[in-house]
Amino acid sequence: VQLQASGGGLVQPGGSLRLSCAASGFTWDDAVIGWFRQAPGKEREGVACIRSGSGRAFYAPSLKGRFTISRDSANNTVYLQLNNLEPGDTAVYYCAADRHSCSNVMDFWGKGTQVTVSS
Repeated sequence: VQLQASGGGLVQPGGSLRLSCAASGFTWDDAVIGWFRQAPGKEREGVACIRSGSGRAFYAPSLKGRFTISRDSANNTVYLQLNNLEPGDTAVYYCAADRHSCSNVMDFWGKGTQVTVSS
């Protein structure tokens, strides 16, 4: 199983980024793909998850409205659109996959991509 996250970078407050997670090596039709983040000195937290089959999405309540998760099943890619970014969104963002559910103990994890929000 491989999960390759990309799209991070430096952005000013109020700006936007789109993160991508290219997934391979597992059955795509029945999986949960999620985005998580970890800021320096803080615990990892869930951001959003999406079911690869139905497209049903789940969000951390505090982030819903600014962040949107989506999938491109044809290309086995999951996206996380980050809008109206704030300095508090600075973190390493990870994508992860699980056979059944969305949680902090997903089956598979990829390397993260750094998002820095600063003026």
